[in-house]
Amino acid sequence: MNRLRPALALAAVTAFALVTANPAAAQDGRDADCLDTGAPLSVEENRLGFTLPDNADPSAPQSRTFARQMIEGGGFQGFTPALTRDLCRTHNLKAATDLVRRQGAALWKDAVRRAQSQGRGIKGDLPYSDDRPLYWTRLESTATLRQWKPRFQLSDAARTELITAFDRASRGMFDIDLPGGKGVKRVIVSGFDPYTLDGGATGAAPGTVGNNIRHGNPSGATALALDGTTYQTKSGTLARIEAYTLPVNYPEFQRGYLEDTVGPFMRPGPKQVDASITVSQAGGSVFNLEQWNARYHGVTVGNDNFRPCAAVGGLPQLAVNNNECNSTVVDRWGGPEKFSLTNPPQWTTATLPMEEMIRANTGASIPRPPGDTWPDESVAFGVVWHTNYTEFPDCSSTTRVTRNSPPPTEFPPPTAPVPPSAGSCSYSGGGGNYLSNESAYRNTLLRDRMGLDIPAGHIHTPDMQHFETDFNPSDATFDAWRLAIVGQGRNLVHVVADTA
Repeated sequence: MNRLRPALALAAVTAFALVTANPAAAQDGRDADCLDTGAPLSVEENRLGFTLPDNADPSAPQSRTFARQMIEGGGFQGFTPALTRDLCRTHNLKAATDLVRRQGAALWKDAVRRAQSQGRGIKGDLPYSDDRPLYWTRLESTATLRQWKPRFQLSDAARTELITAFDRASRGMFDIDLPGGKGVKRVIVSGFDPYTLDGGATGAAPGTVGNNIRHGNPSGATALALDGTTYQTKSGTLARIEAYTLPVNYPEFQRGYLEDTVGPFMRPGPKQVDASITVSQAGGSVFNLEQWNARYHGVTVGNDNFRPCAAVGGLPQLAVNNNECNSTVVDRWGGPEKFSLTNPPQWTTATLPMEEMIRANTGASIPRPPGDTWPDESVAFGVVWHTNYTEFPDCSSTTRVTRNSPPPTEFPPPTAPVPPSAGSCSYSGGGGNYLSNESAYRNTLLRDRMGLDIPAGHIHTPDMQHFETDFNPSDATFDAWRLAIVGQGRNLVHVVADTA
C-alpha cells in the first residue's frame, strides 16, 4: 500500500487536486458532500496537483496541472466525475466493490481501445499511443476512493481493498481472457507505469515542479498496444496475446500482484499459458534480453517514495536473512511447506528464445526516431543478449563482483557468459535490482515452481524520455520514440510466439 503523508501537509494540495481533477464533485453538491477533501492522499495521488512551468515563459506556471493535461489529452476527463457520482450514491460495500471492479475494467478497456485505434475516432489531443492518460486517470480515481465518505460504515481495511480492486482492474489484471484448447498459442505480456516522476529541469515559476513528471513508460504503451491481439505465427498457428501493467512500487509486488495475475494461467488446464514475458524500460537505443534475474531488491525508491533496502553507511545491506532486501512470495503461490517460497533461490534464469529474437532483425521495419544512437542505421534499435549481473560471492561480505560486463553486442558471444557462482547471493540481475528485475524474477520463479518448460523472461526497452522542449507535456520526438519502441517491442513478442 502507498505510504501516506500527514493530512496537514497535504490539505491545500488535496483540496486543489480534488476540485481541479474532479469537476463533478465541485459542481454537484450531492457528490461534494460525500468527499472528505481533508483526507490525505497517497504520495502518487499527491502529484495530481503538480504543475510545470510554462515552456515559453518558465517564470510562470502552465494554466493546468500536468495531470489535467494528461487526462483531458486522453479524452478521459469524464471518467472520474462519473465514478464519483456513482460511488456517492452507493449504499453498501458489495455494491461499491462491484462498481469499482466494473469501472476499473472499463478504464482499462478504454485505454486499450484508444491505444489500438491508430488515431481513428479518439478523443483528446494526445497521440493514440500515449500510455500516460491511463496512469493519471487511475490516480484521480483512487484519490476519490481514498476521500470518499460512504453512507455506511467502512473500515480502513475495506477501503484499502476497494482501492486495490480498482487498481488491479484498471491494470487489466482481471481482463486476461486466453482461449482454451489446442491450435492456439497463449502469450501473456506485462508492462509498467511511468516512474521517476520527481526532479528534472525546473523553471523560476513558484510552486512548479521538475519536468520528470512528463515521463511515460514504453512498456506500458506496448502492453496497451498488444492486449487482446492475435498474431499468426510462422507455422500458421494463431497466437493470442493478453497484457497487463504493473505498479512501480514494492508493496504491491510483495502482496502478489504479479503472481495473482499470471499464476492462474500457469496452472494445468486448457488455458495454460505458452509464454510469459515481462517488459520494462531501461536506457539507450537497445532492447536488452535479460538472462539472469536477482532476488535482491529495494535499493531505489518506487513511485510511492518507499524503498525497503537502502544502503547503510554507503554500503549495501547483506542479503542473508534479510527479507527487506529479498523478494518473498505470498503463501498462496506455493507456501513455505510446499515450495519454501519464503526462502526462494537467489537467481532465476530466462528461457526466452534469445537467438531467434536477435536474428529476427525486428528493428528493420521500424522508423528510427530522432536521436537514435544504435550504430547500425538499418534498424531502429539493437537487440542484445544481456548477461551481466552483480553478486556477493561471499554472502557474509558486502564485496560485490560484476560479471559479463559489458555483455558483447554480437551473437553468439565470442566467450560463453559466466553464470552466478554456486552459493553466491544476488545483488542485481541484468535488469538491476529495481522493480523491472523483480517482475522478471517473480515471473520466472513462478514458471519454475509450476514446473513449466515455456519461454519466460524479461525484455528491457530503450529509454523513451526524449523531448524537444523543456516543459511541453508532449512533442513529436517523444511520440516518435514511443511508436518505435512499441513497434519493435511488438515484433519481439511475436518472435517469442513463433517459438512457443
